[in-house]
Amino acid sequence: MRICFVSRGTLHSFWDDYGGSDADILFFGFQSLGEVSYEKELKGETDFFEDVAILSKENHNVVVCGCVTDTRGLKRKSAVVAENGRILGVSDMLNAVDGEYSSGAGLRVYETRAGRLGVAVAEDIYFPELLRTLAVCGSDIVLCPFGVVSDFTESLLLRSAAFSYGVPMCLGGVGYSAIADISGSLLFSSPDSPVEFSFEKKQEYHLVETRRRGFYKAPKRDF
Repeated sequence: MRICFVSRGTLHSFWDDYGGSDADILFFGFQSLGEVSYEKELKGETDFFEDVAILSKENHNVVVCGCVTDTRGLKRKSAVVAENGRILGVSDMLNAVDGEYSSGAGLRVYETRAGRLGVAVAEDIYFPELLRTLAVCGSDIVLCPFGVVSDFTESLLLRSAAFSYGVPMCLGGVGYSAIADISGSLLFSSPDSPVEFSFEKKQEYHLVETRRRGFYKAPKRDF
């Protein structure tokens, strides 16, 4: 699998300057679209989502773009996913921290020709149970569009989740991109944009047994 990370500049500037990419996945951060109003999109006053769909058709790949969606003043951090000229869906951040943005609903794994793509938006990376759910639901890879990355927190969580849940994790922050593999290692990280990286998709499975107290079942009596 080959991913092209775009962590600086807009979708339009990338399109104008580079003409796209033939990577399997084009992964844009939040700067790519900025704020998208659903109302204006439906009225045809803006065409942000259409541009994402067209780019995926022109490049014959999957395009994932971070953005802020506005639903009549209700703003959410989101990611739009397109393939072959069609919008597959929009994933919202499920866990809104400190109320600056509203929480969304619905966790989704996208079926694409590049594989099954799980999407965790922004601060959702801080919630391991969400990343575990995406892995359990069969994601081949998890993509997380993010904002400003701290010195170590996001990288640590990315590596921990990849190791614990056996699925490669990708982060697209502001001027920073990274991939953690299933060994828990940081397979790739770069401040460059655009930047491409190829790797082999791997999933890891083990039989894990636990011994716990409880779950006592009384024997049935004869009547």
